Amino acid sequence: MTELDREGTAFVAELRSRSEIYWEKHPFQQAMLAGKLGPGQIRGFVANRWYYQKSLPLKDGALIGNCPVPEVRRKWLERIVYHDGAGDETGQHGTGGLADWLRLADAVRLSREEVLDERHVVAGTRFAVDAYVNFCRTAPWYAAVASSLTELFAPDLMRQRIAAYREHYPWIDANGLAYFEKRCVQAPREASFALDVVVRYCRTPDQKAAAADALTLKCQVLWAMLDAVDYAYRERG
Repeated sequence: MTELDREGTAFVAELRSRSEIYWEKHPFQQAMLAGKLGPGQIRGFVANRWYYQKSLPLKDGALIGNCPVPEVRRKWLERIVYHDGAGDETGQHGTGGLADWLRLADAVRLSREEVLDERHVVAGTRFAVDAYVNFCRTAPWYAAVASSLTELFAPDLMRQRIAAYREHYPWIDANGLAYFEKRCVQAPREASFALDVVVRYCRTPDQKAAAADALTLKCQVLWAMLDAVDYAYRERG
């Protein structure tokens, strides 16, 4: 193994170590997986995470706007299409990741109106998500790419969540779990590309540190969202 190979391996290990602070370990998430949340708490999570889901194409557009590498821009554009829906000209979220999340909202018995008008989105969620989008607008483009690497850790949690919803929350229509099922396949693909980009373009110690810090920030954003939802919905089980 060359010196560069050793450095690259150490860098990837440093990034992967952020799994220790991923929101999978948040008490709210753990309670969800254990079947300990009430319907109000599940609905609060789904309604608040809608604000995060709808903001993903905005942060991806900001990243693309800052990225000087054409092949990265072209590939990253697929994320916007994935969430917004390819060929969805209706403006009603008929296809794509956002549409799948709205179907989950249907499955937990939230109306489209109350999700789309964001009446249930708490201030902490809004603040955390807006801060993340702003980070991706202002940070070096490779740091914004690195921030997406929470997808390295997501598939296991998605699979656990699917199993938990089916086992512990039979009142949730299983047809609404398509978002999680699709992400189990899509997230590893996206994470693999993003990791390759980060390893390729983060060559200096400062760039590597910025990438690792960006991934830490993203984990903190997700954790802050659950802090806000947990506090707001603790008495609404």
